[in-house]
Amino acid sequence: MALLAVIAVTVVWGVTFVQVKDAVAIYPLFAFLAVRYAIATGALALAGGTRVRSLGRSGWTAGAVVGALLCLGIGLQTAGLERTTVSSTGFITGLYVVFTPLFGLALFRTTVAAEVWLGVVFALVGLALLSGVSIGSPGGNLLVLAGAAAQALQIVGIERYARRFDAIALTLVQMGVCLVAFLAIALALGQLEVPRGWTVWGALLVTGVFASALAYLIQVWAQRRLSAARIAIVFSLETVWAGIFGYWLSGDRLGWLGWGGCVLIFAGIVVAEPAAVRVLRTLLSSD
Repeated sequence: MALLAVIAVTVVWGVTFVQVKDAVAIYPLFAFLAVRYAIATGALALAGGTRVRSLGRSGWTAGAVVGALLCLGIGLQTAGLERTTVSSTGFITGLYVVFTPLFGLALFRTTVAAEVWLGVVFALVGLALLSGVSIGSPGGNLLVLAGAAAQALQIVGIERYARRFDAIALTLVQMGVCLVAFLAIALALGQLEVPRGWTVWGALLVTGVFASALAYLIQVWAQRRLSAARIAIVFSLETVWAGIFGYWLSGDRLGWLGWGGCVLIFAGIVVAEPAAVRVLRTLLSSD
């Protein structure tokens, strides 16, 4: 059940790459993010706002830390998405599956197997190919890469806190931190304005309720049952959906070089964590 729920989250994330790219083309970036996380915070507050009392000081601190990492990751990813393509953003984001065990090693001395290092090589070569094609921008790709690193740290952090604190309360604090940060940036830049049009409102509602509040609640709940490395593996399916929806809905054309880079990145994901093969088998057997 946890696995299928996380897979559903990746489908939502994949399709919202296209929605977000279209929305931020006509509505200021940080205003979009501020309203998105206002919707997410409001949705979770209605569901269980009183639960935050159970967190205590340590729970609030934990939520603030993972919320700040999530805020940084989403902000960098969305800023990069403004400058590059849907498919590039999706595939580069998938590198957090490699970053997650590496951060586990650096922060908690978790052993990293040889195949993980091989996966890093595959992924970095793929990124070089993807960045070298005449689509998107290297600067945008680097922003997305930095966002992937921040999201990997958030996954590692959730693994430490998911079993210790109430899922709704912890997720609500995360959403609140993102709201405060993006609202402050939007106000400082003079970007805050009332959203208009279905393109913007549709993207705000889908990303606020489903791709933020519900998605990160599912993450906290699932990480009580699945390890950070396995969660990162399943999250990597987001890159596949982003590529598919970018092709179908946004008209992205990477060419052979770009798609070759995407294949190498996904190969790095599979090599880095053999559990990816089991995930794919589960997907096939569930059809």
